[in-house]
Amino acid sequence: MKSKHRKWLALAPLIFVAVAALLGWVVMFLWNTILVPVLGVGIITFWQALGIFILSKILFGGFHGAKEHKWKHRYFNKQKWDNMTDEEKERFKQEWGRRCGWERMRKPSDENTPS
Repeated sequence: MKSKHRKWLALAPLIFVAVAALLGWVVMFLWNTILVPVLGVGIITFWQALGIFILSKILFGGFHGAKEHKWKHRYFNKQKWDNMTDEEKERFKQEWGRRCGWERMRKPSDENTPS
């Protein structure tokens, strides 16, 4: 059993390098085939693409692997939602609508419009 783990442990750096190379190539390919013609930005190299990928992971995604995203539980708890009354749910929706600017996008209801 230990020999299997040793084999995978020995392959881990190789797998890491292969995945990083593949991701760098994908970012470079997508950048050069989509953004260059559409936005007129410059063509990037493999190393620039790898740097962009790493920077985007740091800024937007982090490196948490296969763990579940914590924000799902922080901002939305299904049990708590199920235990709320209808009034509490409506207040919650209104508060998040105010925070996110949704109330500006809503159409005024018929009762608020002058006749």
